[in-house]
Amino acid sequence: MTQELKYQIIDKIREMAAAPSCCAELKEKAEEYLVAVGTTREDKKFRELVDEIKADIIPVDAMVEFMASPQATEEFGEETAKEFLAHAKELQAKGEKFCDCPACSAAQEVLKLIISSK
Repeated sequence: MTQELKYQIIDKIREMAAAPSCCAELKEKAEEYLVAVGTTREDKKFRELVDEIKADIIPVDAMVEFMASPQATEEFGEETAKEFLAHAKELQAKGEKFCDCPACSAAQEVLKLIISSK
């Protein structure tokens, strides 16, 4: 991986972690990686971060299912849950595979950059 690509990935990781929609676990793994950059722990923390990214990117079908649930209404309120559900259904109708919130979008970019480095 070139230094330029590494810096692009780091920028996307920072963007992902700063997103209000980034879950606590992913934010923690991102911060652990960023602290480890340049140390002997960097590779291990990067692998852990990538594993967490893969686990946390929300498939659109799961987003639709969750937003239609009572739990989403309880968590976000009825109106917001309905708005999220409508958006998720729009994504689904367009054939999108994953959530397009800022955290998921940046996480997808991180994975694309990693793939492009191989």
